[in-house]
Amino acid sequence: MALFNEYDLRTRAERSTPIQKSASTILNEKVESLSSSDQFDIFLSHSFSDQKLILGLWLSLEDMGYKVYVDWIHDRSLSRDSVTKETARVLRQRMINSKSLFFATTSNSSQSKWMPWELGFKDGHNRRSAIFPVAQSQTSATNSYAGQEYLGIYPYVSKDRIQGGAVDKLWIRTSSTCYVLFDRWLSGEDPIERG
Repeated sequence: MALFNEYDLRTRAERSTPIQKSASTILNEKVESLSSSDQFDIFLSHSFSDQKLILGLWLSLEDMGYKVYVDWIHDRSLSRDSVTKETARVLRQRMINSKSLFFATTSNSSQSKWMPWELGFKDGHNRRSAIFPVAQSQTSATNSYAGQEYLGIYPYVSKDRIQGGAVDKLWIRTSSTCYVLFDRWLSGEDPIERG
């Protein structure tokens, strides 16, 4: 089991933005115009201060075959600086149209005005919310996650290969020995104790 880490996510973001292309050019090429009814596998709740990490995370999850909503990528006109009714309305609709929510924990996430609200709304909507811990170093990325305060009541996301597999898969865990494949969790299965 491994957690995603800052170094790998920054590296993934940099790979997508060659010197001759800006990040916004890459995003314009990858993101098509959306309607309010577009569906997503994952609503990525995050701190706007972590844009480069989140770009790498978004690309990594998309590489794994998931459709991931990130507000500043898909709805660029939203105000991240202040809490408005219009922004809340759009975010609510995007969360309703998403099968799950990943709450990306970083050193900046506690400063976000929106993240606690997003987690509470999505948890109340369909109970498919999980903490997505981003480890600060590659060595700490192999450790399990113990959430602080209310974050500890939610399952968390890790990546690992299925025995004999060649690619990483997403897992939802409540501990290192209690887990389920993300795709099965989306279908309603809960983590199972395996230790």
